[in-house]
Amino acid sequence: MLGRPRVTSRVALERLAFELFARDGFDETTVDGIAAAAGIGRRTFFRYFGSKNDLVWGDFEDQLERLRVLLDEADPAAPMMEAVRAAVVAFNRYDPQEVPWHRQRMELILRVPTLQADATLRYAAWREIIAAFVAARTGQPPTAMLPVLSGYAVLAASISAYEYWLSVGAAEDLTELLDAALRRIADGLAASDPATTGLATARPEAAALAITDPATGRPEVE
Repeated sequence: MLGRPRVTSRVALERLAFELFARDGFDETTVDGIAAAAGIGRRTFFRYFGSKNDLVWGDFEDQLERLRVLLDEADPAAPMMEAVRAAVVAFNRYDPQEVPWHRQRMELILRVPTLQADATLRYAAWREIIAAFVAARTGQPPTAMLPVLSGYAVLAASISAYEYWLSVGAAEDLTELLDAALRRIADGLAASDPATTGLATARPEAAALAITDPATGRPEVE
């Protein structure tokens, strides 16, 4: 028997590690175990990934840049939250052959307690990109209430869609679930979009407090 060929790429090492996580469990799988199965040394493993946790997140930094580009390329005339929704859905669209691997990745990220500290840091970076986009659209600083709220709300909707997707198996399309979840929150946040409410960007505090009068459908300012 020749055994498994030596792993010579980042992607191949990631896939092998995922197989070990599925077989033995994430916490039970060690860097030494991954390296041995891949036919490489620890030093080579750490040339590919900074840690076992980093391996699970893959090329997260590159993906963050992709989300930023999708938002930057949004039609300036499109309503703010429609642009966010379209960008986030596109960001989470995967080729069919990649979906099983992505599902396993998200199972680990959302279900393994020892990955939660890393998740907190990476979620913060993700939210900041959404907040920066909303801030630019509304003329507010990224630390203002509306941009911060938007970042948290969009992330929460996305995680909710992922949790449901993982719970129902392959029966549902991820992008359709994300689209539906983001439409729900977009209806509320759209009331603060100056492009749709007519609120001047010179008054960002007014935009942040805009609500919709259910009787008239028109925005009010508290």
